[in-house]
Amino acid sequence: MSSVLYDAQGPRAKRRNVILTIVFLVAVAALLWWVFGTLKDKGQLEWALWEPFFHSEAWSTYIWPGLQNTLKAAFLAVIIAMPLGAVLGIARLSDHVWVRVPAAVVVEFFRSIPVLVLMIFGLALFAEYTNVSSDDRPLYAVVTGLVLYNASVLAEIVRAGILSLPKGQSEAAMAVGLRKGQLMRLILLPQAVTAMLPAIVSQLVVIVKDTALGGAVLTYSELLSAANTMSGYYGANIIASFTVVAIIFIALNFALTSFASWLERRLRRAKKSTGAVVGPNDAEIAGTAGTGAGGTL
Repeated sequence: MSSVLYDAQGPRAKRRNVILTIVFLVAVAALLWWVFGTLKDKGQLEWALWEPFFHSEAWSTYIWPGLQNTLKAAFLAVIIAMPLGAVLGIARLSDHVWVRVPAAVVVEFFRSIPVLVLMIFGLALFAEYTNVSSDDRPLYAVVTGLVLYNASVLAEIVRAGILSLPKGQSEAAMAVGLRKGQLMRLILLPQAVTAMLPAIVSQLVVIVKDTALGGAVLTYSELLSAANTMSGYYGANIIASFTVVAIIFIALNFALTSFASWLERRLRRAKKSTGAVVGPNDAEIAGTAGTGAGGTL
């Protein structure tokens, strides 16, 4: 069966694809077998190295506190970066040069700097010019770096989402008398949210993963640094510790993306189900209540 994107495969193409698939699966199986054999030869699969993770001590002492700190830093960064990114993204679309240009400078500046550099800069800033205690500085520095970088990226996501909407949306809203602020709040942003959601969720996953930079460089006791400490306590079971941590990160980010997919489907269904039938005497011009022209059709 053909489509506009590709032609239907013939017998030769189908046979070739089956052969390539078999070769790929064999290669993957051989790679996994080699990894398994290497780990076994190095003694990394011994039960003594994996046994601690089946007892509560490792989880209550190392993994759970590290996971809490990871979630704390990610949560603080998200609740600050998302509204800040939305404001910067909308500001970049402003008709006023004195608003649009400074917002563009801020976004392009912080978007171009590696997040690790921002974290290190934040740590030095809090140590030199604030009274934040040495115990809290790593958390403040991690959140500061994540906020500055990800707010700039989210600003571009918001701007691109709004610009992706048809211009007819704005023209129709202006025709019925909506002001620029009402247009953005009532028409553009609600529609752009659905289009922006996958990119926003991808950035939230980046925020969760980038908290590990704080543990690697700034001595912030998040999940990755907790795994490093734990591997030393339980006899250098580095492979086992980091495997468990990787599984936790995968589960956490998978839950986040699954929730976002569910929310996106719900928003799309809600948009499709709002076409209520309205009588000719009940239909008001949208937005005219705010302009003082509330006549009926």
